[in-house]
Amino acid sequence: SYCWSGRQACSARKSEASRMNTTSKNILYGLLLLALLAVPFIGIYPVLVMKLLCFALFASAFNLLLGYTGLLSFGHAAFLGGSAYVTGHALKVWGVPPELGLVIGTLAGAVLGWLVGSLAIRRQGIYFTMITLALAQMLFFFCLQMPFTGGEDGLQGVPRGRLLGFIELGNDMTMYYFTLLITVAAFLLIMRIVHSPFGQILKAIKENEPRAISLGYDTQRFKLLVFVLSAALSGLAGSLKTLAMGFATLTDVHWTMSGSVVLMTLVGGLGTLSGPLVGATVVIALENKLGEIGHFLAGVTGIDWFNGLGESVTMVIGFIFVVCVLAFRRGIMGEAVALVERWRGKQA
Repeated sequence: SYCWSGRQACSARKSEASRMNTTSKNILYGLLLLALLAVPFIGIYPVLVMKLLCFALFASAFNLLLGYTGLLSFGHAAFLGGSAYVTGHALKVWGVPPELGLVIGTLAGAVLGWLVGSLAIRRQGIYFTMITLALAQMLFFFCLQMPFTGGEDGLQGVPRGRLLGFIELGNDMTMYYFTLLITVAAFLLIMRIVHSPFGQILKAIKENEPRAISLGYDTQRFKLLVFVLSAALSGLAGSLKTLAMGFATLTDVHWTMSGSVVLMTLVGGLGTLSGPLVGATVVIALENKLGEIGHFLAGVTGIDWFNGLGESVTMVIGFIFVVCVLAFRRGIMGEAVALVERWRGKQA
């Protein structure tokens, strides 16, 4: 709307709206953190929430690449699963402490990201996507054939160990709060990256790469750097998942995992900080609780078909994806943000 009170009043109004928006987001994030802190005390299974937190971090790392830079990787399972195997091997065979295992896994993700990114960013569009998929599948077959990965059985019985030599992570509650701490710290790092000058350059590359080049930015270098950052954070998510769950399997490095993280990001909302969190929650909750939901619906409606709903997870998730693409083009949080902005526009 046109601001009749002059430029200064218009600028002040925009600044006030920005402050209100930031305050509202901080309050919501604070409430979410309080809810997560209370999880062990309200009867929710901590291991399930730990898994959810790991995938929320994975989706947030992927969103840094796709949502803010516009690069669609279909091989991010390589970083999640590759780091999961490296951390599992380091903890189980080498006997390293858990904090060092996480560092090793994160570095492994970064190295894999540098190797894959150095080749993939030479191409754009579908060619970039297919290169990441091909290289990720090479890693999948490597993990399938190598004896130290456990082959089809995966790497089982990974110990949690003692954090800093004296904090026993074998207790689920202790492990839960450690997982929450790492996830929150990684999420804050992602927020800092997005709101930094580096993050603004990434957005410029997504919106108009030729113009970013004309302004003097080495876009190839920035794309490689964000690819490595995204891979490292994905590796941290995979390492944390192995530590929390006690195993790493071929599912972690399979191409369907790459598809799952794309789905989480799109359902939650591309280019939003909270979108991947919501998308990961929806997908993981459906994968783990759809059977219970089906039994509840069967009891309420008397329709026996709902009892088999737990065996149709892929179909239900696919249906939700189609609905989101058709009805919520910007994802759940993207549509929510757009709705709030329209409401504020009317108020102004």
